[in-house]
Amino acid sequence: MKLLMIEDNKSVSEMMQMFFQKEGWDVTFAYDGIEAVDKFNEDPDSWDMITLDLNLPKKDGMEVAKEIRAKSQTVPIIMLTARDSDSDQVLGFEMGADDYVTKPFSPITLVARIKALQRRAHTESESDEEVEEKAKNTFDIETDHFRLNTNTREAYLDDKRISDLTPKEFDLLKTLAQKPRQVFSREQLLEMVWNYEYYGDERTVDAHVKKLRQKIEKVGPQVIQTVWGVGYKFDDSEVDNKK
Repeated sequence: MKLLMIEDNKSVSEMMQMFFQKEGWDVTFAYDGIEAVDKFNEDPDSWDMITLDLNLPKKDGMEVAKEIRAKSQTVPIIMLTARDSDSDQVLGFEMGADDYVTKPFSPITLVARIKALQRRAHTESESDEEVEEKAKNTFDIETDHFRLNTNTREAYLDDKRISDLTPKEFDLLKTLAQKPRQVFSREQLLEMVWNYEYYGDERTVDAHVKKLRQKIEKVGPQVIQTVWGVGYKFDDSEVDNKK
């Protein structure tokens, strides 16, 4: 795995380097926002994972995340920060982060979170033609208007691909779509998609739903519905009526 760690604290970087080397990962370090963007832009498609400190010199981590997402919608990003307010977490997710780790953190915990995110983001190395053919024939979830393939990490609405889904957005969509019209509370989605208690910050779910809806609306009607006072559900039963 090729990892870019953006962290202005060199002591933290040196500590994590030992753990990364133990895993056999190819790690590059950037120590300020400008250097981070420059290193990422050298070859945007080559990175498998990014860890990003929010509190950076020269260019804020939020701006760095925005610039990275402008070049790649899918590279997994884990934000690292000493900030622990709900608003910072939600803003980080809206800027495109897939996960969030608050300092001080355990190196072992960070490595575990990277591995978990890597597993979700991993796709088979196939040509576009192979992926397209596989997507046509093999789906884990199929409804009248929606299809989802977990192997290729692709989802289609009325045969139009929902593009640029981040790992968390894909997992969220899969969780909702595998049980159409079932209502999931924010607390349930935190547990099922993030696999751990997110300090009770249910707005994490709202931020990801917002971004997911924006991508769905680029190809067709909205199928992620809000059930006020409860949570969210997937429902494409009225798609024809919305056209």
